[in-house]
Formats: sequence, structure tokens, C-alpha cells
Amino acid sequence: MAPRANWKGFLRLSLVTCPVALYPATSDTEKVSFNQINRKTGHRIKYLKVDAETGDEVTSEDIVKGYKVDTDTYIEVTKDELDEIALDSTHTIDIDEFVPKTDIDNRYLIRPYYLVPDGKVGHDAYAVIRETIRSMDKVAIGRVVLTNREHIIALEPLESGLMGTLLRYPYEVRSETEYFDDIQDVKLTKDMLDLARHIVEKKSGAFDPELFEDHYETALIDLINKKRSGMPIAAKAAPKTGGNVINLMDALKKSIANEKDVAPAAKVAKESKAKKPKKRVEGQREMLLPISGKGGKDAAAKAKDAPKKAADKPVRAPARAKKAG
Repeated sequence: MAPRANWKGFLRLSLVTCPVALYPATSDTEKVSFNQINRKTGHRIKYLKVDAETGDEVTSEDIVKGYKVDTDTYIEVTKDELDEIALDSTHTIDIDEFVPKTDIDNRYLIRPYYLVPDGKVGHDAYAVIRETIRSMDKVAIGRVVLTNREHIIALEPLESGLMGTLLRYPYEVRSETEYFDDIQDVKLTKDMLDLARHIVEKKSGAFDPELFEDHYETALIDLINKKRSGMPIAAKAAPKTGGNVINLMDALKKSIANEKDVAPAAKVAKESKAKKPKKRVEGQREMLLPISGKGGKDAAAKAKDAPKKAADKPVRAPARAKKAG
């Protein structure tokens, strides 16, 4: 089933317009998540919206937005009033300017989206805008309204489509000055830098997200599977530490010595992993075992034998659409 678009409207460059749809390029829905439950009953906790003073539950139709101006003073703002000040870009992404991608500070990046033609018409105009941006090797800056808020969006070609990245406003980015003022200005010797550079060169490689593994997610799946099948949970041994670093030069030399010991094995493992053919992407939750009592004796027997294998390595599922904001 195709994901649902978070936003539909028009992409406009001067008088060139085409209908488009916006989809989130990332998803957290496949990560293991938890609900809060009552330890005594095992029932899920339910939250109610109540008046802070009276304690009475408040219905949805009686809940409105309010801006806090004092301890107990709020300015009520209605939906109609918010709609009244809605901007023209509610249903249109207007391209205002084109800038070099290198000009955009990474701190301003929020999240990526895919922008695609909506329907059978407008593909020509979409292609014109996409290829113009590509040929000029620049990023198009526009405005889009998501969940009643106007956002700045940076558009750039990605294969046959466009990727849009939401950007922060200047008031949302903190200055580094107040954090970096107390950093000491130290003098480093050439030998120290040469040793550090040698370590970096040994660890250098091409960026490949396929080699990343979420170890905590894997441990969560392993824990849940073991608890489902009644296996004992062993306490984790305390991690070994190298102690306090007293001499920086000695630490650099020791790091190089350690790299020589582990580099061959790490290289073989990486090459072996890279040569494996990519498998069909499965759902993350498929790695979790079935709940006892819902699949009969056969399912329970499989669950007993499967925990270790199932928790070896979780496999990601295709990203599902999620409400933008």
C-alpha cells in the first residue's frame, strides 16, 4: 500500500506551476516503542485532559489554544483567528531564490521530504524546475505551510525527483560563541598531529549507511524475545575502561598499536559484510516473537526455539508516512 502524502499543493517558479505531493523521507515507526502500563493489573495507562484547577475532565470541543502571558493569565486564540492569518503559501511552495548548497549551515537542517508530481498532469513543469535546479548546481529556497506553521524548504534534485529539506529560522539556532568561549587555546606538537592523522587515515573509508547497526535496538529485541519465551535475563558485566589518560602522546601511540591488532579482523568483517547480497527488507517487528497463547502450541514451540536467531540482527522496513510538522 502506497504511503499517504503529508501535504498536497503546487510547486511554483514564477509562472511555471505543477501539482505536487510531499512525503516524509524518514521514519521512526519501525523502532521498538513502549507503552506505560499499570504494574499491578498489566493494563495500559490512559491519560485524560482535565482542568488544572477543578480537576474535571474537559471535552475536546471545550479545549482551545491559549498564549500564556502571566502565571494564571492566557490570551485565547481561536481556530478561525488562526485561519484568518494563514499565509498564501498554505497550498503552494513558492520558490523565492536559488543559493549554493554549501551556503546552508548544517545547523539549519531539520528533516528531509520527497516532493513528487501529484497525478498525471504537471510532469513537464516538474521536470523543467528539477532540471533547471540541477543544471545550475544550486538549491531552490521556498516556503511551505505544515500543521499551520510556515517553514522554509530547500529543494534539490535527487535522481528523477526532488528532495525537500525543512530549514530552521535564525531564532531557532543557538550561537556557538557562548559554548566555545571557555575552550582553551592549546599548542599541539607536530608529532601529536602526525600520530592522530595516522589513526584517522587507518579508519578512513567511504560513507555506507548499510554498515550501520543500531545495537540498542538489537538488544531491545533480544530482551523482549527472551522475556516472551521465559528465558533468564543475565546481568550485564561492567564495561572495561582504559583508565584516565595521563599522557596524550602515550595515548596516541597506544591507539596506533591497538589499531594494528584489530585492523585485519575488522577489515575482513567489513569486506565480508559488503559482499553479501542485499536481502528483501522486512518489518522490524517481524523480528519479535509471537505472543504466547495466540498462535497455538506450534507458535509457542517456535517461539521457544527462535529467540536467539530472531534477535541476531533487526531488519528495517520501508518508511511509512507520518504526519509532518
